[in-house]
Amino acid sequence: MNQVVRFLVLCGFFLALLVPASHAAGSKTSAAKSVKSVKSVKSVKSVKSVKKAQIVKRGASKRPVSMVAKRKQIVVAPQSIAKPSYGLSAGLHDTHDPLDLASSVAYVIDQDTREVLVRKNDQAVLPIASLTKLMTALIVKESNLPMDDTIVITQDDVDTEKGSRSRLRVGTELSRTELLHLALMSSENRAAHALARSAPGGLVVFVAQMNNKARELGMKDTRFVEPTGLSSKNQSSAQDLAKLVNIAHADATLREYSTWSKYEVAVGERTLQFNNTNRLVNNPRWEIGLQKTGYISEAGRCLVMQTTIAGRNLIMVFLDSAGKLSRLGDAERVRTWVESVATARSALR
Repeated sequence: MNQVVRFLVLCGFFLALLVPASHAAGSKTSAAKSVKSVKSVKSVKSVKSVKKAQIVKRGASKRPVSMVAKRKQIVVAPQSIAKPSYGLSAGLHDTHDPLDLASSVAYVIDQDTREVLVRKNDQAVLPIASLTKLMTALIVKESNLPMDDTIVITQDDVDTEKGSRSRLRVGTELSRTELLHLALMSSENRAAHALARSAPGGLVVFVAQMNNKARELGMKDTRFVEPTGLSSKNQSSAQDLAKLVNIAHADATLREYSTWSKYEVAVGERTLQFNNTNRLVNNPRWEIGLQKTGYISEAGRCLVMQTTIAGRNLIMVFLDSAGKLSRLGDAERVRTWVESVATARSALR
């Protein structure tokens, strides 16, 4: 009996030793889980604080960053993306050509032989922007009105179509010669509008004369609604514009005024200097007889020129060019190609 009691006492003693050890092990495991849980909580708080900092930094509300960015895109994007041109919307820029031109429309012909050297969507009818002013200038010259007459810029000449700016303030007085010079060389919208408005019969009669002249020249794809080119309803094709350039080039005044580099006019006590919108006229490598540039978003960047390259008199038309300088780049590409062909032909002789 004593042995049994002694055995039970010893078992109780060993059990007493084992329980604290297992309890300690369990506590250690719980502690580890507790530490991991704390680290996890801190991590979540840290991420939340970072996101909160990002939101505050962006000056937005406490919404998720992705929602803020998405909302910003909806508001900002329409203001930052330019309105696509008619040519771009019609897919004309998808047309490939051997010279890799940036303009969606191109037409280059020999002025003397009428040989077509380059053509790309040359029958497409598109807005022509300030190329319109070539026809405006032609009608002014053919009207035989006194060129030294003084014309006053009025509120009617202010652009309400595109909101374009002008240094010719309302009340400015200039001669018909000065206004014609500015319209051709510097593409001055108020100057062009004042020339048409002040003509006999006013604006309506003048625009009718523009359309009549277009029909007379065989410009079957051309229509004008106003004299500046600010309206996208002024439309034509590259083939038609080549005809206009050819006729305009025959007028010595239009040749001279369109190719001047700079021109100054006295406005009251001020002297205003205007520059040519085509930088190629300042390039000694180019021999340009007549030129005109144009731009509105619907038309893209446009350029027409009469020029002499490798002994050939050429008429160049570039419409709907996307970049500010790409129309000039296209002219350079055509020039390089024409010169290379001329060199190759000379080598074969």
